[in-house]
Amino acid sequence: MLTLAVETSCLTASCAIVQDNRVIAEISTNHGKTHSQKIMPMINTTLSAVGKELNDVDLFAASIGPGSFTGIRIGVVTIKALAYSLKRPVCGVSTLDALAFTMPDFNGVISPMLDARNNQVYSAFYRKTDNALERLYEESGIKIEDWIEQAQTFGEGILVLGDAFELHYDRLKSELGSLLNNSPQSNIFPRASATALLAEKSYRDNRSISPFELKPLYVRKSQAERMKDKPKSDDKK
Repeated sequence: MLTLAVETSCLTASCAIVQDNRVIAEISTNHGKTHSQKIMPMINTTLSAVGKELNDVDLFAASIGPGSFTGIRIGVVTIKALAYSLKRPVCGVSTLDALAFTMPDFNGVISPMLDARNNQVYSAFYRKTDNALERLYEESGIKIEDWIEQAQTFGEGILVLGDAFELHYDRLKSELGSLLNNSPQSNIFPRASATALLAEKSYRDNRSISPFELKPLYVRKSQAERMKDKPKSDDKK
């Protein structure tokens, strides 16, 4: 079985191919071009690297968020179009699930944390044993102080990874002390290989969907939507 996945929810974009639960190719890029400019060239380059073509792909997958609203849409729309044209099933994978999955088993709680701006983070809490991931809290976009409050309820070691970790490190260390563990620098961004591996597992568990069913996972409204909903001040006196 050949699975192709893309990850476009963050600053770094990646594409990976997994064959029968084994990563055979992965390309990541983080430079000036937008995801819309580089996603198809990345897909073509990744396939070419292992001598495959789009028609060889059995399953398509995309990271569905949370993360960059624009980036997520680009990845989801691209995968939907490819899968529809080739009549293939798809799987959507949570960005936070994929990020947590990259970590080895940990005797404690794992929490991927992505910057959501305005002192907020996209995050969730997991346990990982025997390479199996258990989500303890659903994905959410929350203030960093609310994340700290949730983390303290566990009362045990917590492994934090993602691009928001360094941003909020001083406060996290102050509040959590010795309970705080950090991941290697290489785990700042989610990877398409994790998305592909989780997608393949979903397929084996009969949880693949049609291209029409693939949708982004937005855990909060976009900035434009929040501004639209904000009450307008009454200038009339």
